[in-house]
Amino acid sequence: MVKTILVYSMGEVIGDGLIKLPFIAGLRAAFPDARITWCAAKGQTVYAGPLKAVVEGYIDEIITVGVTGAKPLDILPWVKPFSGRRFDLVIDTQENLRRSAVVRRAAGVLVSAAALARTTDWPVAVTDRLARLLRLASNGQGAPTPITLANPDAFQAAQALLPDGPTYVGLAPGAGGQDKRWPLERYITLAQHLEKTGATPVFFFGPDEAEDAARARRDVPTARYPELERCDAYPHVKGPLLVIALASRLSAAIANDAGPGHMLAAGGAPLLSLQKDARKAVKFRPAATRLEMLVAADYGEDMAALPSEAVQASLARLMSGVL
Repeated sequence: MVKTILVYSMGEVIGDGLIKLPFIAGLRAAFPDARITWCAAKGQTVYAGPLKAVVEGYIDEIITVGVTGAKPLDILPWVKPFSGRRFDLVIDTQENLRRSAVVRRAAGVLVSAAALARTTDWPVAVTDRLARLLRLASNGQGAPTPITLANPDAFQAAQALLPDGPTYVGLAPGAGGQDKRWPLERYITLAQHLEKTGATPVFFFGPDEAEDAARARRDVPTARYPELERCDAYPHVKGPLLVIALASRLSAAIANDAGPGHMLAAGGAPLLSLQKDARKAVKFRPAATRLEMLVAADYGEDMAALPSEAVQASLARLMSGVL
């Protein structure tokens, strides 16, 4: 029986931290009674920061210091990684062979991306790579799954902000760079179209998108803006925790290639992802249970080339089992 598990990575910033959430949920589902330790070998992970509340109940311990294999001299044979601790199962998610040789010393059973990456059928998509590791680690039983938040206040906040009844569709118009954004006016037109079909659009805006949020609220005043119109008793539930909780209330969602899309996917929302180019669309595909993707490069040179008709058709396919 596997009682202790170490997941070995170099660390996580917000983007890849979000992409890995369905893997983490699937790992806990496959090993419900195991103690899961996460090592961020280079010392930083959002699981100890912005996503700490999200992974509550999934990760029992985080290691960011000590001998972790990150330094070249850690390969010396007398060096004991993790202070000599051993784990029944180690899942090595990084692809450096030297580091993998270090972490092997702590493993009863090792499942290593460093070895698999040298094979011809190693997937391009990060989500597929993690799914492969999970499947091997669990003898074919495990698979990525939407994360279920352990924080009861998150569920209550989501239910208060998006109560039962309407068919909610999420729209996340933001992105880190303007070149990754489908034009805001297209999102607004889409929201107006959704209202005509009987659905309720739900807009998600980040703290730096106040101007865009004001425009959307002016043009689609009957849409929901749950992050901006707090009417619940749980104001401490915010940020990624709130977005992931709200995702479970959505029939479908649409987002650019950015953090909110990965949050909505992690929370279980069927997702239409709007991508700028094909390479990134494949490698950093959101880990949604149901996913549609449109790539702007297939239509023209920038995000504005994505036609509204194609977006509406893809979103309708996602919603077809709900509406």
